Amino acid sequence: MSGTVTMYSTTWCGYCRRLKSQLEREGIAFTEINIEEDPDAVALVEKANDGNRTVPTLVVVPGGGGPEVTMTNPSLAEVKQALAA
Repeated sequence: MSGTVTMYSTTWCGYCRRLKSQLEREGIAFTEINIEEDPDAVALVEKANDGNRTVPTLVVVPGGGGPEVTMTNPSLAEVKQALAA
């Protein structure tokens, strides 16, 4: 699947671990950024989530030329759909 996925996460987030496992199982490459170690990442996550540090937050750049999409705690199906846009 073309496009890029960036996942903003924490080490303790169960939803993050689950989604990472699903992406890996499907062969979808992603870059992971731990917001506990990156102040700029915290700002991005808070901006996307009305001031909250909600993870996983994903930024998906579709392979088909569609607009960049920011998603909070998406399902695997939602990530695949965003990548295909």
